[in-house]
Amino acid sequence: MFDPYLTRWSLVADGDDIVTRAARLLPVRQADEAAMLRIVTNPEAKGGDVLLTWWDGEGAVRVLEVDGDALLLERAEGRRSLTAMARSGQDDEATQIICDVIAELHAPRAKPLPDLIPLLDWFAALWPAAEAYGGLLAQSAEAARRLLAGQREVGALHGDIHHDNILDFGPERGWLAIDPNRLCGDRGFDYANLFCNPDIADPSVPVAVLAERFRRRVEIVVERADLERDRLLSWILAYSGLSAAWLLGDGDDASVDFQIATLAATELAR
Repeated sequence: MFDPYLTRWSLVADGDDIVTRAARLLPVRQADEAAMLRIVTNPEAKGGDVLLTWWDGEGAVRVLEVDGDALLLERAEGRRSLTAMARSGQDDEATQIICDVIAELHAPRAKPLPDLIPLLDWFAALWPAAEAYGGLLAQSAEAARRLLAGQREVGALHGDIHHDNILDFGPERGWLAIDPNRLCGDRGFDYANLFCNPDIADPSVPVAVLAERFRRRVEIVVERADLERDRLLSWILAYSGLSAAWLLGDGDDASVDFQIATLAATELAR
């Protein structure tokens, strides 16, 4: 799978390959520079290069080469981890970093938007799930419909901001986002997924579902991102319901998402 691109782009393997749900990756070097060769294997993950190319290394990983489903990206070699920070008493700092990266991604660009997926289309799975399960998912769907009907500050969205999708690229490049879903919509949406993480990856070490931690994150994001508190809580409620709908559809555990949705609904009701 990797060999044609190793030859075409004059690359040398620099580690073992990595397999994810979306792609296969191989650490490489190109003219002594560290890079990552990424080949998309999941059709749902295709097209992220469009938005990465548009961002052109501002707030996101830089694309060095592209050929269909194959991407050559700059490689993160910093040792810091937002997940590790969140789980070791530095969650405030991790949340602030995430907000700063999102702000850089959302900064105005003097060029037309690329071909992106409308946020309304992204929520398609929530409506039938809300009909089937009711309860919290119905509340999430109600919040989503209201927000989607009155979107503000519409622009390019990453669509999958979480602690493991923002990496440390060292002192020169700083923290940068990877693996976008190339959406277009209300900027508030991009802040919602951070509230579900890092517990989604490992619920045995709870951070996001702790009520005091949830409220503190809300305070930080409201201030750092200049968002209305209730509007942010509504996006969290809407997104956590959507995430739960996806997980239920795949037969996976959605307990973290339901806990986050409950926290958001509780805060909205106060």
